[in-house]
Amino acid sequence: MRLAKYLAHAGVASRRAAEDIVRAGRVSVAGETVTDPARDVDSDSAVAVDGEPLRAPREHVVYAVHKPAGVVSTARDTHGRPTVVELAPKGAGRLYPVGRLDADTTGLILLTNDGELAHRLTHPSFEVPKTYRAKVRGRPTDDDIRRLREGVELDDGPTARARVRRVGAELEIVIHEGRKRQVRRMLEAVGHPAIELRRIAFGPLHLGNLAPGAARRLRKEEVERLSGRSAPPPRRGPPRRAPRR
Repeated sequence: MRLAKYLAHAGVASRRAAEDIVRAGRVSVAGETVTDPARDVDSDSAVAVDGEPLRAPREHVVYAVHKPAGVVSTARDTHGRPTVVELAPKGAGRLYPVGRLDADTTGLILLTNDGELAHRLTHPSFEVPKTYRAKVRGRPTDDDIRRLREGVELDDGPTARARVRRVGAELEIVIHEGRKRQVRRMLEAVGHPAIELRRIAFGPLHLGNLAPGAARRLRKEEVERLSGRSAPPPRRGPPRRAPRR
């Protein structure tokens, strides 16, 4: 198995983040530092991260967290700021965030030790929708909303089409990309920067009434819906009668 994938399976980080960890020289195999994420390893390879032998997670878990403003979406912060992983319950084990929210953005973020699930939720090819509510400066016109829906030009290229609607005094924006500060930059591009921004849904999972700073472990069926493994909903209405012979 590729080293980056092995780290993801062991709950160290998502697959893409694991590649960065390897390239940074933080991983050793049989005592030798390795910087190639494609290195083949197995359970007998004596893999260690930051000098600590890697152990398989007890079980895969996923937590929903309501991130407050001022908390950063990383597992560690060199500036000493509070991190989102510190909001997990004590004894939850080694977890890492799925996707990111900038420090000023609040709302739903996930913590897990399931690298494959994190990969599915964040890789652009899966187009998992993220839903935001924004309080913006000024009042966007219908043309502003059309531009957001059709895609706006940013410094790293045009955005994909988005779903946008007014909800009271706020805008609800659904995107499936994951660029840095994307929603804020989209709103700035149409002249209505965000005053407040929060994520209210990640794929099929909604923030609901989870209090700021709180975390809750997802139920098995919620994880299955996130991973796309859930069964289709039962058919509604009366069963069809068998045809007469």
